[in-house]
Amino acid sequence: MSSSPQSAFSTRTRLLLIMGVTTALAAVSLIAGLSTARAADPTLHQLAAAKGKYFGSATDNPELTDTAYTAILGSEFGQITPGNSMKWDTTEPTRNTFAFTKGDAVVSFAKSHNQIVRAHTLVWHSQLPSWVSSLAATEVQAAMENHITQVATHYAGQVYAWDVVNEPFNEDGTFRTSVFYNAMGSGYIATALRAARAADPTAKLYINDYNTDGAGAKADAMYNLAVSLKAQGVPLDGIGFQGHLAIQYGFPTNMQANLQRFADLGLDVAITELDVRMILPRDATKDATQSTYYTNVVNACVAVTRCVGVTIWDYTDKYSWVPSVFSGQGAALPWDENLAKKPAYTAIYQALGGIVSTTSPSPSSPAPSTPAPQNGCKVVYTANPWTEGSGVGGFTASITITNTSSTAINGWALRFSLPSGQTLTQSGWNATYAVSGQAVTATNLSYNSTIGANGSTSIGFNGRWTGSYTSPTAFTLNNVTCS
Repeated sequence: MSSSPQSAFSTRTRLLLIMGVTTALAAVSLIAGLSTARAADPTLHQLAAAKGKYFGSATDNPELTDTAYTAILGSEFGQITPGNSMKWDTTEPTRNTFAFTKGDAVVSFAKSHNQIVRAHTLVWHSQLPSWVSSLAATEVQAAMENHITQVATHYAGQVYAWDVVNEPFNEDGTFRTSVFYNAMGSGYIATALRAARAADPTAKLYINDYNTDGAGAKADAMYNLAVSLKAQGVPLDGIGFQGHLAIQYGFPTNMQANLQRFADLGLDVAITELDVRMILPRDATKDATQSTYYTNVVNACVAVTRCVGVTIWDYTDKYSWVPSVFSGQGAALPWDENLAKKPAYTAIYQALGGIVSTTSPSPSSPAPSTPAPQNGCKVVYTANPWTEGSGVGGFTASITITNTSSTAINGWALRFSLPSGQTLTQSGWNATYAVSGQAVTATNLSYNSTIGANGSTSIGFNGRWTGSYTSPTAFTLNNVTCS
């Protein structure tokens, strides 16, 4: 194999695409062969590759400056997904003005670590710049096709797969209303897939959604859509099952059988955004249940030949989206906020065939019997909303973060959820902003990374609202709930 990361990446991607994941064992074994990292214990990806799968993690641009984090990201995983840097609001913030710097950084990291990239996402109802939602219905298709063409062409030959259409369904299995559905009906999905295939003939094309992991109305709707698209000859290669689970709600019903019925259509299936949250505080009992959930998901994928792999939605609680969206919940990932392995890691490791020695330290670290000391924080959120018409307007938000503890905070991420109908615009200050749905993560810049004991820092951003304006009410700083 070539020693060049670029040529190795391209060769691997071409082979995966030519062979298809019906020959996943050979293809992913090739990925394993390209991995140069070796340790006394195999990595999760090496274990998965031995079973014909990949094991990957999501990531985002702010995390790539964290060297302790990237050391694990670059060595443990064979695939990465950009959490936000390829979404519409980042890649085309204004019409026909494209920005690829953030996405390119993730792809560059993957190439340098011999990883494949699941690109995410081309068409989604959320994280759209305001100009898209303002389009006349007659303009939507042309704008969508142009966006897909420009973005997918830019990354053509560099990514393994695209989540072309993300979250098209409501919970009851009806199509979600969006600027695309409202203008084009459900046909927008086929149009998007055809445009993506034309722009990048080699990438695997997926539809991706959540709460479709087990049997139910939403999964049935996705299945019926897949049957229809296949019958029409629409280019569809796979279905992504996000896998955002919670131990308090029970494990999805018949997950393996559900994955298998999609595979039986001749489609690849993948677990694309796996995390398993719990109601805090974390304890040994909750850890055990969480570990069972992770085991069940991995077992389901391993049992389905056309399940190509599992991606966790970032690997560490340090950068999890969960606390900012689900108040009082978290600890969803296999590594904790200090990058230490949790029992969930051991569960995944063993489900993939890894052997944990009984005479040497376990690759996981158990949950502490008492909570680790945590910094205290206070957040003051003020905004000056204005009205531009009936039920629509803008606002400027200012946030003061105060460290109420007696020790300095070195490096911080503030997480909160915008109320329904609100979006961030591109103008923010004193922080790097990442948005996933309504969830916002504001990460320090180099000059304000330290907040001294009893010290404060201020950040802010501009936004849009529809319906009526309200302010967020719950904030966490480094996963600690603030007053």
